[in-house]
Amino acid sequence: MNQPMVAVVDYGMGNLRSVAKAIEHVAPAGMTVRVTEHPDDLANADRIVFPGQGAARDCMLELGRRELRDALLEAARSKPFLGICMGMQVLMSHSEENGGTDCLGMFPGEVRFFGHGLKGPEGEKLKIPHMGWNGVRQARPHPIWEGIPDGERFYFVHSYHVAPAEPDLALGITDYGPPFVSAIARDNVAAVQFHPEKSAEAGLRLLGNFLRWNP
Repeated sequence: MNQPMVAVVDYGMGNLRSVAKAIEHVAPAGMTVRVTEHPDDLANADRIVFPGQGAARDCMLELGRRELRDALLEAARSKPFLGICMGMQVLMSHSEENGGTDCLGMFPGEVRFFGHGLKGPEGEKLKIPHMGWNGVRQARPHPIWEGIPDGERFYFVHSYHVAPAEPDLALGITDYGPPFVSAIARDNVAAVQFHPEKSAEAGLRLLGNFLRWNP
C-alpha cells in the first residue's frame, strides 16, 4: 500500500523549507511530505499545500512557466487543499497588485491593498505591511479550527487582503483598521492569510488539523 503524500507546491517563491518542516513535525506516521514543482506530483498527491510570498504577478508568471496552473486547479477540485499567504490570494479572480493581475479564479473576488492612512481603535497610525501577531475570529466552525480557541493569534506579513465576492466563503476575520477576511474555505479547499509555520503551537495545530481533514 502506498504511503499517503502531501505535496508542498514549489513555484520559486516562499520559505518552503520552514513550511515543509512544520508539516513534517505534525504529519501522521507514514505520511510523506514532498516539496515539488512537478504537475505530476500534484496529481499523485493525497493533499496539497500551496504556500507563497512575494507579488501576485510574479506568482502567476511562475505558475505558468512551471505549468502548474492547471494542475493546481485540478487538485483543488479533487483533494484537500490548503493555501497560505500568497497561496490564498491568488485563488481569487483578480488582484490590485502590480497595477492589476488576473489570478487563478478559483473563487470570485478581489485582492485589495490595505490603503494608506489606516488607523487603529485608538486612532493610532497602522503600518503597511501588516506584520506581526494578530487575532483571528472564527467566522464559522471548520475542522481546521479544531482545538484552536476563537480569537487565537497568528503571524501575518502582507500588504493586500482578499475580498471575496461571496460572504459565506469567509472562515476567519481579523481587524487591522477595518476587519478583513483572513481565512476562507469551501468544500475541500481552505486557505489562510497568516503563516501557520510561523505561528507557534496554534499554527502547528492548524497544519495538523489539515492533515487529518477528510472533506
